Amino acid sequence: MRPASTRVMNLAALLSQTARRLPDAPGLIQGAQVCSWAGIDARVGRMAHALRHRFGLQKGARVLVQSPNCRQMFESQWACFRAGLVWVPVNARLAPDEVAALGRACDARAAIVHGTYPAHAAALRGACPDLVALIGIDGGSGPDYDALAAEAPETLPPVAVGRDDPCWFFFTSGSTGRPKAAVLTHGQMAFVVNNHLCDLLPGTTARDASLVVAPLSHGAGVHQMTQVARGARSVLTEAPGLDPAEVWRLVEAHRITNAFTVPTILKLLVEDAAVARHDHSSLRHLVYAGAPMYRADQKRILQTLGPVIVQYFGLGEVTGAITMLPAEEHSLDDARARPGTCGRARTGMEIRIADDAGADLPPGETGEICVAGPAVCAGYHDNPEANARAFRDGWFRTGDLGHLDAEGYLYITGRASDMYISGGANIHPREIEEAILTHSDIAEVAVLGVPDPRWGEVGWAICVARPGAEPAAIDLAAWLEGRIARYKHPRRVLYWEALPKSGYGKVTRKLLAEALKARGLWPEGPE
Repeated sequence: MRPASTRVMNLAALLSQTARRLPDAPGLIQGAQVCSWAGIDARVGRMAHALRHRFGLQKGARVLVQSPNCRQMFESQWACFRAGLVWVPVNARLAPDEVAALGRACDARAAIVHGTYPAHAAALRGACPDLVALIGIDGGSGPDYDALAAEAPETLPPVAVGRDDPCWFFFTSGSTGRPKAAVLTHGQMAFVVNNHLCDLLPGTTARDASLVVAPLSHGAGVHQMTQVARGARSVLTEAPGLDPAEVWRLVEAHRITNAFTVPTILKLLVEDAAVARHDHSSLRHLVYAGAPMYRADQKRILQTLGPVIVQYFGLGEVTGAITMLPAEEHSLDDARARPGTCGRARTGMEIRIADDAGADLPPGETGEICVAGPAVCAGYHDNPEANARAFRDGWFRTGDLGHLDAEGYLYITGRASDMYISGGANIHPREIEEAILTHSDIAEVAVLGVPDPRWGEVGWAICVARPGAEPAAIDLAAWLEGRIARYKHPRRVLYWEALPKSGYGKVTRKLLAEALKARGLWPEGPE
């Protein structure tokens, strides 16, 4: 029998192996800045040395990183891995107090903060009394990142690690409460890199190029690890926000073959006129995750880009590795496409649907989606209550509701927290949203349950009309007649210019409720 935590490869070896094989090839590009693999690896080794020996950080210490996508953000992940430290990237859109709370929650011993966030650096300094280093990127407090990466006296070899040693605290998006830190480990992430390459990005080589359009702090950070492993160059955008014209220009200029994004961003990119002005024929794997994609949007993307989109379903706690729907299984033909599915189980992973008591449900019956396999995290950091709720009989409980068909394809109904009960009937917003989006004048929609004195809760639909459409002329009640049962029809329909989105590009019921309250629209009654 092997020991509890068998020695495994330090993940930073993925970078060093590529640097030895392709020293002069470009590994990272942002604007005019082109970084070779050997150059990246050298800077990572020196930064790792500084973290361990200049600042005295011991194996397992947490390093919080607050930064937009940039060279230093990219390198910090590998430097932490190499030094045996835990990388703790946070959403760059969070407020100073929110970042300070995350610093306390993970007991950060060091922080790397971009110069555009001085208030965040100050908040971290006040919230984390044991902070021994506050390193600045492009200005900011404390020692300069680039100086440390250039001037450390020597490079640090990868620190020996075990399969269960943590390498990354992946903070959940907090859509249903306070964010929790899922503990990702070296052994787990080695499996995830292989799994992503096998299921999502088959055939990826050093000839490929990946465009980074999502924050490296979350799913895009996992995606770029696969590119490093294969020696494919990563191209970062320069615009501070999403600029579709820049994205499509870079796709053409760098012959981009793959990218990771979320449905809301992919929708905006395809609807922008710039997509028709640039050659995007190099694309092979346009991976989307983070939320289901509506069928109407899926069809438009297929019509515009061809069969290049790849879906996966997953959570930070399972590092995205629950299901996959490869490009060849996306189709404009509804009969072939299995509308509504997020695919089948990922290689090496297992899915079951359970009822409230934890018993298995047969195909076609809706229950909680549970998953087991090497991609599941080691639990939540310092949160025994959350761990007790999330794990049952060795299975991770996702909190999402859905069902499997007879062939093992998964269909997500929605999150358990999104469901509302109206007149004793369980109603899942996603089914209603899908029906509304088949209307040609609706661009976006979100449905949520609100308090009602007679029915307990009723559904409200918040819609965004397509440009040129007049909301007053849209009769959704007539449109939904015959498409979904009448008791599921929204009791009220509102039209807004845009839906509120989280820093991860998601539309959450929590944000919708807050927006309704801010506008004085939330009805009286129990919440």
